[in-house]
Amino acid sequence: MFRDSIRKFAEDRLRPLVREMDEKGIFDRDLIQQFFQLGLMGIEIPEQYGGSGGSFFEAILAVEELSRVDASAGVVVDVQNTLVNNALLRWCNSEQKSRYLPRMATEWVGAYALSEAGSGSDAFALQTRAELRGDEFILNGRKLWITNGKEASLYVIFARLTRCRI
Repeated sequence: MFRDSIRKFAEDRLRPLVREMDEKGIFDRDLIQQFFQLGLMGIEIPEQYGGSGGSFFEAILAVEELSRVDASAGVVVDVQNTLVNNALLRWCNSEQKSRYLPRMATEWVGAYALSEAGSGSDAFALQTRAELRGDEFILNGRKLWITNGKEASLYVIFARLTRCRI
């Protein structure tokens, strides 16, 4: 039923927008809001944080069905669920989860910033640096091809740690 409902949505609501989005080089903001309303942007986020409480398998089903109609739509939902939300679920403390996950499930698009001009997507060759100064990290570097960057409210940025106090 889950797969069939996503397939129907993709055919009925997504397909009519694909050509115009491609020609204009933009992703329709109303479509993103529909993704949130359908629960597609927080599939694995637990219900206590406003997510669907679903599985990785369900996230992949959603990505496949959207991608059948438009690969870009599949990427938006894929990056949100399998990269950004996954990182928050794995590495945030409970206070951070309470602060960010409800918004990721209902209103914020997440971006994934790994790639750089000199290293591509090779995380071991990153040039971007994060330096701990007091209680804050200062980032220095440049990223390219930030997936969901134009639509995002929260960014997962990869950098090398240059100094750390424990």
